[in-house]
Amino acid sequence: MARRVASKEHWKQVPDQHDYPAAEDYLSLVTSPAEAKSLARRLRVAPIVHRKAKDLLRASRLPVLAPDNFHVAKDLKKVAAGGLLSPVLLVRGMLRADMPLIVADGYHRICASYHLDEDADIPCRVADLGRA
Repeated sequence: MARRVASKEHWKQVPDQHDYPAAEDYLSLVTSPAEAKSLARRLRVAPIVHRKAKDLLRASRLPVLAPDNFHVAKDLKKVAAGGLLSPVLLVRGMLRADMPLIVADGYHRICASYHLDEDADIPCRVADLGRA
C-alpha cells in the first residue's frame, strides 16, 4: 500500500471539547478520579506541541493498529475526504520510573497518522503527572 502524506492541514488547531472528558474517563482507569480530573484540567491549558507518530508510539509502548481497524480506517477516510483530526491528549511518561507515555485520547488518530506518514508531526497537548 502506498503511503499517503499527512500534513498540518489534516489537523485541527485545538482538540475537540469532547476529547477532554474522554481523556479524563480513560485516565480514571489508571489513576485516582481526583488525579484524572486534575490531569484533564492541565491538558485543557497545556500548549500545543508537535511530535512524530512513530515517537509517540515508541514512547507509549503501544503497537500501531492496522489500517483496517474500524476506528483507524474511519480516521483515514476522514483525512482522505479532507476532514481534520483533533490533536491528541497525552500524559508525559517517566523514564526513571519506567512509566510510558499515556495516550489519554487519540490513540486511533496516532495510528492513522502513522499509516499516512510516520514522520509527520502530530499536534499534542501534554500534561505532566503529579504537578498541580
